[in-house]
Amino acid sequence: MKAWKLKAGGGVGALARADFTPRAAGPHDVVVKVHAASLNYRDLMFARGDYLGLGDASLVPLADGAGEVVEVGAAVTRFQPGERVINTYFPHWIDGDATPSKVSGTPGAQFDGVLAERFVATESSLVAIPSHLSYEEAATISCAGITAWNAIFADGRAQPGATVALLGTGGVSIWALQLAHAAGLRTIVTSSSDAKLERARALGANATINYRTQPEWQNEVLRVTGGEGADIVVEVGGRDTLPRSVAAAKMGGLVSIIGGVTSFAGPELGLLPVIGGMKRLHGVMVGSRAMLESVTRFVEAQQIRPVVDRVFGFDEAPEAYAWLEAGKHFGKVVIRVA
Repeated sequence: MKAWKLKAGGGVGALARADFTPRAAGPHDVVVKVHAASLNYRDLMFARGDYLGLGDASLVPLADGAGEVVEVGAAVTRFQPGERVINTYFPHWIDGDATPSKVSGTPGAQFDGVLAERFVATESSLVAIPSHLSYEEAATISCAGITAWNAIFADGRAQPGATVALLGTGGVSIWALQLAHAAGLRTIVTSSSDAKLERARALGANATINYRTQPEWQNEVLRVTGGEGADIVVEVGGRDTLPRSVAAAKMGGLVSIIGGVTSFAGPELGLLPVIGGMKRLHGVMVGSRAMLESVTRFVEAQQIRPVVDRVFGFDEAPEAYAWLEAGKHFGKVVIRVA
């Protein structure tokens, strides 16, 4: 069957078409016909060779897939052929706190991913797609949707009326905007593009900040919150933005650190702002299947439709990578497979 393959560190240019035979399905496994897959920043990291726990094998890339169950093992009880499913990011992290064993591997990084016509997964790692979503929309949930939910609600424990500051308009940030807005939270969004900020306001952002024209954007966050700061800052930038994110958080507030678009190298972060402000910095790495189930229930109840920036054809996978790498997207970049 058709697939794309890539070796960690080979660069996006090494992405190549390949014939692919997925692993044999066992009694607790489900065979899924892939209809759509979405890209995440970590897929660019895999291509560069700077993601966690990488090996030398060439793999089918991408972690987030949406498709139709076409075969189930003899012991499978959770799904039947014909049902629409998405896979969770960490197939071993079902519930509870993270442990090294629960986060020991992800599709498209430590083993074959979903940029193929079929993938095989254990039934425990799959969740039903909300009925109102297309496959392309559903394919955006597994990494970005879970991460946003974790940062704001699971780990973030946002309370009614909380203010959430969101950096940029990529997949996680726009997911976080949609979830927070649907929950009635106040949202502040930053971007270097006025056009993107206008789109963010159309999605419900209460305040927007252009960090090109206002490079000390943390001061604007303080201004629009009456000097208090945000309850939660969803930090995706890394070295160049973390000190500002800390400054933008209220006393006792949380900075959810989920990425490092500028760099994962350590920033020059003074300890006094953290200690004096009694602020909490917490690393967030996606989440569990239970969190995915919470997201999908909320999405269905609120009839949220994830923002898909652009859908590429299966043969256009290299172009999809290039589009993400160029940072032109607003929301998620998706590849249609079937």
